[in-house]
Amino acid sequence: MVVGEHELSTFDLRYASYRMKDPAREARLFASIVERGIEEPLEGVEVEGRRILLNGFKRYRCAQKLGLGLVPYLSLGEDEAMGILAVLRASNNRSLSILEQARFLGDLRTLYNLSVAEIAERLSRSKAWVSMRLGLLGEMGEAIREKIFSGAFPVYSYMYTLRRFMRMNGARREDLEAFVGAVSGKKLSVREIEQLAHGCLRGPQWLRDEILAGNVALALGRLKEVPAAIEGCNEFERVFLRDLEILGKYVRRVIEKSQDPRIETRTFCAQANLLLAGELSRLGALSRSLKDLHDRTGQA
Repeated sequence: MVVGEHELSTFDLRYASYRMKDPAREARLFASIVERGIEEPLEGVEVEGRRILLNGFKRYRCAQKLGLGLVPYLSLGEDEAMGILAVLRASNNRSLSILEQARFLGDLRTLYNLSVAEIAERLSRSKAWVSMRLGLLGEMGEAIREKIFSGAFPVYSYMYTLRRFMRMNGARREDLEAFVGAVSGKKLSVREIEQLAHGCLRGPQWLRDEILAGNVALALGRLKEVPAAIEGCNEFERVFLRDLEILGKYVRRVIEKSQDPRIETRTFCAQANLLLAGELSRLGALSRSLKDLHDRTGQA
């Protein structure tokens, strides 16, 4: 494969949204190109007379800002799927993120009808490697994906904060989408996003309302008034806080699962009805206890 020079205006940018925007990295790249020019060629495939760009979108945008007419370009062939596979094979050396890998893998699976086994074999990867990335993309949803890939919401916060809420605390995708929409683009630190996520997804309704309304500065101020750790609590209090966390987790699960259409067998209905009768008899006492405790802790 030979590197040539091609006009910037001739590239098809249909895959631009598959790569994450990172303003800080792009600014450093821009400074480097001003000083030394474009050192690595852009890469793509030639399909039916179109030059489809697969790799080098930051370089493309930097060249556009500088008014460069010609850029170095390396063709990966005339087959789109094979070009995507070539980019994925080289991804370890090109810092393609796990979510960017997932976007390309999704196309190989759905648009080009390659099985998980076929993709794994062609990439010299395990089937688990491919399946994990495809599952990650599926659970994310379009709204969150758009915010992450546009650079408005940090991928680290999604991977290590929000996914934990989804997997361990049973948070619904709609709740995560609402949270991401409320805090995106506000230049918050990873730590601040983690604090707000705990407040929105596990805190009281008034705090959730403030965050979803976009009043993040007010919410962060209130959260800073609450000790982050529980070392100041006695043993009874530490255990009770954990009980309250577990209660919240399972209440959310029951609310969500109770509407599931898969509830249909007579055996389940008979057993569930007996269990629910007992829980409903305690519901009034639970409600009163929670209200009393909320009032007491609010006055402390």
